[in-house]
Amino acid sequence: MQDAHDLAVIIAAHLPIVALETSDEKSAQDLLQRVAREANKTLYRWSVTDGLHTASFGLQIEHDSQHCDPQDMLAHIKRRGQPGIYMLCDLHPWLDDQPKVVRLLKDIALKNENGAITLVLVSHALRLPPELSRFSARFQLSLPNEKEVLALVKDEARKWAARNGGQKVRADSATLIRMAAALKGLSHEEVRRLARTAIYDDGAITERDIPSLNQAKFRLMDMENVLSYSFESENFSGLGGMENLKAWLDLRRKVFEEPAASKGLDAPKGLLLLGVQGGGKSLAAKSVAGMWNLPMLRLDMAALYNKYHGETERNLREALKLADQMAPCVLWIDEIEKGLSSADSDGGLSQRVLGSLLTWMQERRSQVFIVATANDIARLPPELLRKGRFDEIFFVDLPDQQTRKAIFVIHLKRRDLDPLHFDLDELAAASEGFSGAEIEQAIVSALYSAAALDSPVDNARILAEVAATAPLSAVMAERLDALRAWAAERGVRPA
Repeated sequence: MQDAHDLAVIIAAHLPIVALETSDEKSAQDLLQRVAREANKTLYRWSVTDGLHTASFGLQIEHDSQHCDPQDMLAHIKRRGQPGIYMLCDLHPWLDDQPKVVRLLKDIALKNENGAITLVLVSHALRLPPELSRFSARFQLSLPNEKEVLALVKDEARKWAARNGGQKVRADSATLIRMAAALKGLSHEEVRRLARTAIYDDGAITERDIPSLNQAKFRLMDMENVLSYSFESENFSGLGGMENLKAWLDLRRKVFEEPAASKGLDAPKGLLLLGVQGGGKSLAAKSVAGMWNLPMLRLDMAALYNKYHGETERNLREALKLADQMAPCVLWIDEIEKGLSSADSDGGLSQRVLGSLLTWMQERRSQVFIVATANDIARLPPELLRKGRFDEIFFVDLPDQQTRKAIFVIHLKRRDLDPLHFDLDELAAASEGFSGAEIEQAIVSALYSAAALDSPVDNARILAEVAATAPLSAVMAERLDALRAWAAERGVRPA
């Protein structure tokens, strides 16, 4: 087991403090027990509820709740601690505002640089004070790969069968493989827990379980302040036009799903949708996830920013790490220019954020497909637009007449209105220069107007709402012309 070997090397190097950051405390203890046994050392365990005791198989407590207070426990180890490995669980709250606890840790480290005592701090989050850094090493449990996840799921299925008179869990191999991909990025215990949730519900593993597993997995990652999970994906049937984009995605779908069988083709990395507000970029981003049957994460660039130095960059790194763990998935970065446009007054923060994002885009190997959307190309840094950052840039222009007809059909049907009762050619001609969002709003306004007069919605009423609307194409004509010129000069593909 590689984890046991790597941790044994750290302990053998006489580093007195090891920071083991994990939410899977059970696996951490199992690992430490194995390392202690192979090194012929005693393993001790401390928590604020159980105190300090010898940890062996089955977690025996030799003394009843001794040294529960962290200062008392560390003072005891400093004065009379026996040689061995000390597993200190959830000590992190006392590292921020308890200088005596920090000093005791340093005293123990200074006294035991010969390796007699090793303190292993185990917690879901650990930020060691600078004065302890030179005495410490960080260690992270490796997560199970897809093959190991599949084995864990099958093991839980066998346990369920044993409890239910030998009745087998209903599942097919394709669904099991999808389930293993969905659970990748979680710890061993988390995989088992979510697998049990799916199996024990109805004794089956089906396609209906996959979205729920993805949602549960996202909640376990605890990054909802920066990333949001899309519980309901869209599909391109609800989006008028964008035939080039649909065809482009269709060609790359199989390569993204099965990179190992792609015959040397590079896995698709992502695309940038550039265009006017209300043109359907956001809906298109959601439709990518729906078309490829993937979970979708939305990165809120504004939520990344924090007033404390270094926290913004850390938030971005954590968000991108979560996206890697959620893979395969679609990562939607909405209005990307708002988070990356450079400003002289931010002390170089936007440049550091850009650098972190570009590094991840360049080096990532996970199945994360980026869909970035932007309204203002002038605010995007040129480093982001160079060849290779995105597979393709699509320009989402205002819909032409045929596309406007399709958009009217979509939104009329959504409101239980029969398109055959409307003159779609007349509506499409009257709404020239309208975005899809503006067409939808004209129908919504017509419905309100008709409801107020207790009369049905007809062509004339929708035409009246269209005539009363000043579309963005008229209000922001110069900006739209500049956007079209930029796209034309660089050969950007139309959506």
